[in-house]
Amino acid sequence: MKKILFLMFSFILLNAKEPLSLDDALKILNSKNLEIKAATLDVKAAKEKVDTVSGSNWGKLELIQDVVNSDSAGNVFGFKLESREATFGDFGFSDFLGGIGQTMQASGGDFATFSSMMGDPAMQSQMLSTAPDDLNYPDSRTHFQTKLKYQIPLFTGFQISSYTDIMESMTRLKSLNKDEVISEKTYQLKKSFYDMALLKRSVNNLEIIMKNISKLENMVKSMIEEGYATKTDLLEIQAKKGDVERMISEMSYNQDLLYHFIGFLLNEDVDAIEVPKKDITMPMISDDDIIDNNLDIKKAATGLKIRDSMVDVEQSNFYPMVGAFAELSTADDKFLGDANDHKAYTVGARLSWNLFNGGVDNAKVQEAKIQKLKTQSQVQLAKHGIKLKLAELRTQIETQDAKISFLQKELELADEIYKNYEERYKENLASMSDVMIKQSSQIQKILELQMAQNKRNERIFAMIKLANGDK
Repeated sequence: MKKILFLMFSFILLNAKEPLSLDDALKILNSKNLEIKAATLDVKAAKEKVDTVSGSNWGKLELIQDVVNSDSAGNVFGFKLESREATFGDFGFSDFLGGIGQTMQASGGDFATFSSMMGDPAMQSQMLSTAPDDLNYPDSRTHFQTKLKYQIPLFTGFQISSYTDIMESMTRLKSLNKDEVISEKTYQLKKSFYDMALLKRSVNNLEIIMKNISKLENMVKSMIEEGYATKTDLLEIQAKKGDVERMISEMSYNQDLLYHFIGFLLNEDVDAIEVPKKDITMPMISDDDIIDNNLDIKKAATGLKIRDSMVDVEQSNFYPMVGAFAELSTADDKFLGDANDHKAYTVGARLSWNLFNGGVDNAKVQEAKIQKLKTQSQVQLAKHGIKLKLAELRTQIETQDAKISFLQKELELADEIYKNYEERYKENLASMSDVMIKQSSQIQKILELQMAQNKRNERIFAMIKLANGDK
């Protein structure tokens, strides 16, 4: 039985998870967080769009295979010409020659009579008005045409290169959005770890108070038996004890919520973490460095580059567009029949130039320039806004540092006052109500200290997030 218990205990130990450290959590965050994965896919999609636009420089090669069956006179005649198989018979020469034969027969074989008859305008009109049956009512024909066509833009007024620049800037913007998601999730994860540390520290402080209350409760019970305390004193202690137990329970629930939130960020179950042992330090970074690394400002600057490229796109409408094409084809009434003999080529180029369209192009250029100026103002505004936010954060951090320092001293004082009143109660120099009031002051200082430390951490993490990373 002992061996079985030993094996079970060993199995539990071997399968027990080590508390998750912050460094390991950050690695998991970058590889498994669903929002980061989605942002990464957005960047990849944007890169494909760049290739889509820049690929236009290389033109387009198409293979076109037509299969057609028709008895339309125009189509059948055209099919035969495409196949290089047209004959004089396709022009209705059988009907024309038939008319000549009839005239010769009518002339009795006499050449002079035949020439006279052929020179007769009435006869000529009759022969020319004869409908060529072979041409007008051809048999249906199946037409196979295989065509290889290549088209390439030679000059587009820098339009393609401008659109490529825009898509590259859009890719940069998507990459910055991804960095922003990573920065935000890193901020949330780190803050959760430090929040957990503060909660555990507050719970430890409250548990010390619980031990003191339990000791005081046992002492009062003894004093009641000896007649030195009343049942009211005991009820006051037990009421305070229940109040502290409630606060510890609430903090435990908050810890559970933090575990769930950390698990959500990491996309896996988390039931134990290694909390930071030290408070987060103030980042040693200048405002200029933060502004240089700030994602919002980088995004605004990227938006300005997009606007600049948009001006180039609109200006491209003032340039001519030049393109070239080459085409190789073969046709027959059978698929690839006599392909080499029936092959044909076509090459050419086209220039198109919009010389006037009522000033629309100029208006579009001016609008693009105005949008560019607007974006320049937004970049400057973003920089001023970040500077203002940094000044606010630094002031708030300094305020919380001073508040934490005072609260730590006030907590030490509250501890000493509580101990003093506990001793005075033993000597009947103070009431139990006085002792409980002093203990309430202890608890109040613990909670105030936790809130101040939490606000300080939040402001520091917000500053780190503005700088886009650890500094």
